[in-house]
Amino acid sequence: MKPLASRTDALRQSDIRAITFAINQHGGVNLGQGICDLPTPEPIREGATEAIEEGHSIYTAFNGIRDLRERIAEKARGFNGIDADQSQVVVSAGSTGAFVSTCLALFEPGDEVVLFEPFYGYHQGLLRLFGVTPVAVPLAAPDWRFDPAALEAAITEKTKAVLVCTPANPCGKVWSREDLATVLGIAERHDLWCVTDEIYEHMLYDGREHVSLASLPGAAARTVTISGFSKTFNMTGWRLGYAIAPEAVAEKMGLVNDLVYICAPAPLQHGLASALPMPEDYFRDMAESYAVKRTLLCDTLETCGFGLTRPEGAYYILANTRELAASREGFADDTQAAQTLIENAGVAAVPGNSFFGDPEDGRYWLRFCFAKEVDVLEDACERLRAFLA
Repeated sequence: MKPLASRTDALRQSDIRAITFAINQHGGVNLGQGICDLPTPEPIREGATEAIEEGHSIYTAFNGIRDLRERIAEKARGFNGIDADQSQVVVSAGSTGAFVSTCLALFEPGDEVVLFEPFYGYHQGLLRLFGVTPVAVPLAAPDWRFDPAALEAAITEKTKAVLVCTPANPCGKVWSREDLATVLGIAERHDLWCVTDEIYEHMLYDGREHVSLASLPGAAARTVTISGFSKTFNMTGWRLGYAIAPEAVAEKMGLVNDLVYICAPAPLQHGLASALPMPEDYFRDMAESYAVKRTLLCDTLETCGFGLTRPEGAYYILANTRELAASREGFADDTQAAQTLIENAGVAAVPGNSFFGDPEDGRYWLRFCFAKEVDVLEDACERLRAFLA
């Protein structure tokens, strides 16, 4: 029997999936995987039901139905400040699908892409799968500061792009306009593409502003902006995301999307398009609700001995276990700490090594997700306090 493709040699089940399996087996509260267990808004659910009843069951255009692309472009112009037309939008199978299409349209095997750590593990994993080398530039804890000199030092003749996640998964950093302008300036000097993942763009706290890199002067021509609907509308299983890119790039991404996915789910595209735009108070209420949950979980984790910086955006907390490791058994490293919490508190968190190029850098970190119903989150907090406080 001939061997499997070598590109699969390093593939393994993600720690996020593994932790979800473990907490499901043990029983308890899963604060690991970034699944919003809140209901999908009624207008979107009703729109999808009507689309199914109306027979929207065949393939759509490979870049998505025009109605949805027009609504995405309208939102990009209004909320993101990106001067986008529907021809620049590619609807895909979630924001991950949009990232796959971006990678296959822009990068060759042997290219390098700079990303900032702690990073979203699927970004690193997909780059490697496509033969692209991820080069990590650290953000400095505890406030996850960006050092322009470190970015400059990471760029080589093989570098093709810089990848920015804002608000950031897992650390919650919201990139400022000034930092993004610095990234853009460096990208311009080295003639690099910019790719942004902005899936958590509506989840901002303490009066912070979301800035899209592509909205900065001169940025749109070299930037692919990735986002989606999974997190904002609590529909992670629907698999609807998108990218906005220069028209020539979007055309190639659409062709890649056709080969890999054919199209995003047709009735769900129609259902979502019929419900957009959602009223502004939906986004305000969502952010305010998450802010309350952020406070609840941050207060609990600090009471229990974790170190943390309160996230500026998204719905994750990257908590440090160094003090717990010094004072309690079962916290020697991130993997052991995650298992200890499952077995003793019935609460799942993701080991920190998932978010760093060198697993040792994640040794004293755990990621917690607070995208839960209040009663579920309160249950998790009670469990943590009973075990650690």
